[in-house]
Amino acid sequence: MINFEETLDLAITSIWRNKVRSALTALGIIIGVSAVILLVSLGQGLQNYIKEQFESLGTNQIYVIAGAGLEGFGQGPPNFAGSKLTLSHVNEISKLGLPIKNAAADNDIPAPVKYKGESRVTTVTGISHNWLDIVNINIGQGRKITKSDIDLSRNVAILGKSIINDFFGNSNPIGKKIFIGGEYFEIIGVIEEIGTQSIGFDIDNFVIIPITSSQRVFGIDSLQSIIVQADTKESIAQVKSKVEKYLLTQMDEDDFSLVDQESLLSTISNILNVLTAALGGIAAISLIVGGVGIMNIMLVSVTERTREIGIRRAVGAKPSDILGQFLIEATTLSISGGTIGIAIGITGSMILNRFFPTSVTPLAVALAFGVSAGVGIIFGVAPAIRASRLDPIEALRYE
Repeated sequence: MINFEETLDLAITSIWRNKVRSALTALGIIIGVSAVILLVSLGQGLQNYIKEQFESLGTNQIYVIAGAGLEGFGQGPPNFAGSKLTLSHVNEISKLGLPIKNAAADNDIPAPVKYKGESRVTTVTGISHNWLDIVNINIGQGRKITKSDIDLSRNVAILGKSIINDFFGNSNPIGKKIFIGGEYFEIIGVIEEIGTQSIGFDIDNFVIIPITSSQRVFGIDSLQSIIVQADTKESIAQVKSKVEKYLLTQMDEDDFSLVDQESLLSTISNILNVLTAALGGIAAISLIVGGVGIMNIMLVSVTERTREIGIRRAVGAKPSDILGQFLIEATTLSISGGTIGIAIGITGSMILNRFFPTSVTPLAVALAFGVSAGVGIIFGVAPAIRASRLDPIEALRYE
């Protein structure tokens, strides 16, 4: 009777004897596992990045958006052209009292910005004087927009770092004028370099002007959204209820939507979870291809080693021993390929992290390893059964 140790030794010896064939057989598993880890790490990294960006903006904010749903959120006209939100609503919400801490207006409009013959289309954001404080955006140079700038509808602007670099290079932009919507605006500040925000806004490419100036220049009386700041994260629900109750006295239910950070993050996370699963599923197809490759090679191996199987049966090996040997060979190939694939996937993820946010989770590694082992077992069963059922006498006669 042949024990497990001997069967394992025979399986490994067979794999080692055909190194090139074994390596090519495992290649499909290597590619599949590494692809799964890479794509899942990209999806997970994007989720983590978005969560961090939301937290950096604060978790005690509520967005009042024009219309029912999120269709107009983050979009310029005509998406909020029919908005019924106005500056008077901002002022009244600010006066509702605790737990409402603050409220600010926001209009984001794509428009060309010009300076000395150079032009680029960017997002021109009209804001209230307290908007920057609510969303935790700091000024790196110059000053913020004040309440006086809002009240007097002054033509002043704060620029993102990317626009400063494009128009002014290393020179000081403060006091210089840019052309927006047919009027000149004096640059009073530069935003600290931030990058793309959680809801897809690249603040470095923004031009920020007073909300009243934005409405005058672009001929818009309404607001795209109102951002409301609660005194604590725990009072979000109370603030939403209070704001909703007030707005329902001013307009219909379908004229506005209330979205808090957690709800928005949850919606985006659900979308990204589906995307991550889809990416992982696409990559997993290559694992199936690798499994078919293992099965084909093992079937060929059974044919090539028919006489060897007959000799083993003649000296006392049971069908279960033959079955075990071929199963071990297939599983070893897939596990070896899976291990190498995991190493390549993790290394590739670390390299990609220099350009895109990635995150390799223990679950992704465990799943990839488990699937690779399962592939070896599942696709190794048919060749193993065929080998174990060979008639010993016929096998010995095989040439």
